[in-house]
Amino acid sequence: MTLTITDWLVIAAYFALNLVIGLYYARRARGSTAEFFLSGRSVPWWLAGTSMVATTFAADTPLVVTGMVARNGIAGNWLWWNMAASGMLTVFVYARLWRRAGVMTDVEFAELRYSGKPAAFLRGFRALYLGVPINCIIIGWVNLAMMKILQVTLGLDATGALWALLAMLVFTAFYTTLAGLWGVLVTDLVQFVLKMGMVVALAFFAVRAVGGLAALKVKVAALDAVAGSGSRLSFFPSTDSAWMPAITLFVYLGVNWWASWYPGAEPGGGGYVAQRIFSAKDERHGLFATLWFNIAHYAVRPWPWILTALASLVLYPTLVDKESGYVRTLMDPGVFPPSLRGIMLAAFAAAYMSTIGTQLNWGASYVVNDCYRRFLRRHAREREYVIASQLVTVGLMLLSIYVTMHLASIEQAWKLLIVTGAGTGTVLLLRWFWWRINAWSEVSAMTAAAVVSLYLQIVLKWDGDQPRGFAYIMLVTVAVTTAAWLAVTWLTAPEPQTTLRQFYTRVRPHGPGWTTVAVSAGVAAAPGSLGRELLSALLGCVLIYSALFGVGVLLLRSVVFGVGLLAISALSAMAIARNLADQKL
Repeated sequence: MTLTITDWLVIAAYFALNLVIGLYYARRARGSTAEFFLSGRSVPWWLAGTSMVATTFAADTPLVVTGMVARNGIAGNWLWWNMAASGMLTVFVYARLWRRAGVMTDVEFAELRYSGKPAAFLRGFRALYLGVPINCIIIGWVNLAMMKILQVTLGLDATGALWALLAMLVFTAFYTTLAGLWGVLVTDLVQFVLKMGMVVALAFFAVRAVGGLAALKVKVAALDAVAGSGSRLSFFPSTDSAWMPAITLFVYLGVNWWASWYPGAEPGGGGYVAQRIFSAKDERHGLFATLWFNIAHYAVRPWPWILTALASLVLYPTLVDKESGYVRTLMDPGVFPPSLRGIMLAAFAAAYMSTIGTQLNWGASYVVNDCYRRFLRRHAREREYVIASQLVTVGLMLLSIYVTMHLASIEQAWKLLIVTGAGTGTVLLLRWFWWRINAWSEVSAMTAAAVVSLYLQIVLKWDGDQPRGFAYIMLVTVAVTTAAWLAVTWLTAPEPQTTLRQFYTRVRPHGPGWTTVAVSAGVAAAPGSLGRELLSALLGCVLIYSALFGVGVLLLRSVVFGVGLLAISALSAMAIARNLADQKL
């Protein structure tokens, strides 16, 4: 791709805008760690929610979706669409609880809910584990994807792409270190608007290049007929499909979304999602931030990517690397106007930087708040903690560079790390609602999940990359892990009554699991009920899926049916609004 002076000026203007935002918020971020990591807990819902959406929109996300659609059609997106139910639980059941907890990170929760050395160990271990190795591997994967994009779009060799990537990484780390979460949030807003605008534009030009929506459907159907496979235009996988047999579909829709821990989709919320909830002005803003995030994540973003992916199949049917079809459409002068290439490259940079900025700030919050401050320097000045936060941010950047350069050797370890989260979801969900769960419950769940999943894969050679293998690993790991942590819970002593009363007084969770503690504490229950919250979560799922498929049906099938689904989505939103009004939220 040959860039003109105008393209370079557009890219330079984008970077200059991010720098100005970082400089503007630099002084505010230096005030305290609460400002550096949580923006003083004063963020409006629309900014916090948009930041979450921007974070999950990484540079490689459209490419991954393109690969899913090429291999398994539109239905391939169920690999991540299934997590919407977990997101709705976080919105209506857990967001307010997290905000009431008043902690700085989700791992700090361990010493609010539990007590003693087991709680301290749980907090410190999860902080280091998630904040350093897991975080740097995530950053490394995003780095690797961005290097691929730079090589394809700019024609750079591996060395040139690495230097270009390093420049972007250093720049992102600079404004993140300078401005803390405020800088991340505001740049995320700018970046989200830019990249969504450009992916919509690319979808428009790609569909136009194949002759419009009607021609797109006909040509994709013709490709499917030649391949002898199922229709890529189907929204749901067939129960006898090779990539999603019935047992695997059951695991995704019935087990995976609540049982597995995964960065950004933790059961009950966690990670940077929890960080944005902590940063919100109050419970109401925390709830609406996560609601907007889930609506945008599942119902707003996917279709521009999917349409471009389908168009790339028609335009480049012999392309071996199907994921690169997305990038090929923007490079093709017969598809995407060359005059917009500079803006599109800025959009890819935005997708990269929004994810990296969040990962660096979030990882530093774990290391500083839950390790340095908790175990090394408990009574230092706030200024020292802020400086430590800035240094850790730089350190994570440097470590992520090392990880990126050695990523090929880490690939298998990454897969193993992810599957070790299977089965921990039950304890993460129920710890809020059952007083009997203690710190050993979480420790045993983490240990059992890791041991069982690694045993199944390494010793018994069950293949988690195969659909059926994944399903069986999930089912066995969840069953054994749940049995293990329940047994440990009953065999170990409960948390002291003082700790339980303090937690209930502060958080006031609903449900019968805290009845005895509530009576002992003499604290009135929070407004609302768990049943009403679960109903809202169910309505939220109807809202998400009706909107998601309503847009798809409107574009690719029937206008009347599509409008009907969108009407159902609107009615669900109205019912949710009434539920929230009854709870005075």
